[in-house]
Amino acid sequence: MKLSTTPIILFGESIMPGENKTINVEIARLHTTTKLNMPIIVRRSKYEGPIVLFSAGIHGDEINGVEIVRQLIRKKINKPKKGTVICIPIINVYGFINKSREFPDGRDLNRMFPGSKTGSLASQFAFYILAEIMPIVQYAVDFHAGGASRFNAPQIRISHNNSDLKGLADVFNAPFTLYSRNIVGSFRNSSERMDVKMLLFEGGKSLDINKSVTNEGVNGAERLLSHLDMLNAKLDVTVQPSNTIYIEKSGWIRAKCSGLLHDHNTIGTFVKKGTVLAIITDPYGKFERKVTAPNAGYIINANHSPIVYEGDAIYHLSNALDSEEGE
Repeated sequence: MKLSTTPIILFGESIMPGENKTINVEIARLHTTTKLNMPIIVRRSKYEGPIVLFSAGIHGDEINGVEIVRQLIRKKINKPKKGTVICIPIINVYGFINKSREFPDGRDLNRMFPGSKTGSLASQFAFYILAEIMPIVQYAVDFHAGGASRFNAPQIRISHNNSDLKGLADVFNAPFTLYSRNIVGSFRNSSERMDVKMLLFEGGKSLDINKSVTNEGVNGAERLLSHLDMLNAKLDVTVQPSNTIYIEKSGWIRAKCSGLLHDHNTIGTFVKKGTVLAIITDPYGKFERKVTAPNAGYIINANHSPIVYEGDAIYHLSNALDSEEGE
């Protein structure tokens, strides 16, 4: 391995080879004038190598991703044998404080990229992330969770016709890998335009921490770093042939009536056509209506809300016909 001599510059601060630094970025204060920082944790090896970003909390209520990145730091998985690992556990600090998906301006940060230096608060955040961080990054994993009480089975999402990302998805080896179009305004879309190889991880639901999902995220990150020859030699990683299930097409099963949803816990499993996934009842004991699978496939998302309205998305099933949910 070759020793590195070149500093990395982030938000005007220099990080030398072998140095560990936390950069507290303040873009705007709270309305009380209280300072609010976005900590960026940087760990550099003395040796040259890739720069990898692990980020979470782009939606402030998706805290399972925050827990994954926290564990990467706590377990020193972010201490690379070579190269640099950048961790941002919480991008949307404002939303995290308020347990909210959006920024205080009501905007979804993951629809604001590439942003503007003089735009809304969310737009400014998007601008500075792309301008200050992403130009030096080669690989990234952005961790998300399902919104609105919808629980995602652990999955990686990648764009179609990208062999590099498919290879990385094989290495990460989540239970599922979905081919998913890049959404205009998303972090993933802008990052790929900058030639950053980004995997988007989805797992769990908002305002919840799930141990199984967390383990999938942490283990996948370890496998990715091992593949890049960056994983600290003191850490053990399970290297195994990829058995991730690739899903080309998927869609939503929607509630055909309003009522109480009694889920049969099929998340992550393969179901046959006609399998009863749930029962919807009224509160007064007058009716019970079955929710059945319209085709065979994997249940990759389930609505955990106890109350649903007619037309609500309740199950995401592979090979279904309805449109796919955005990240």
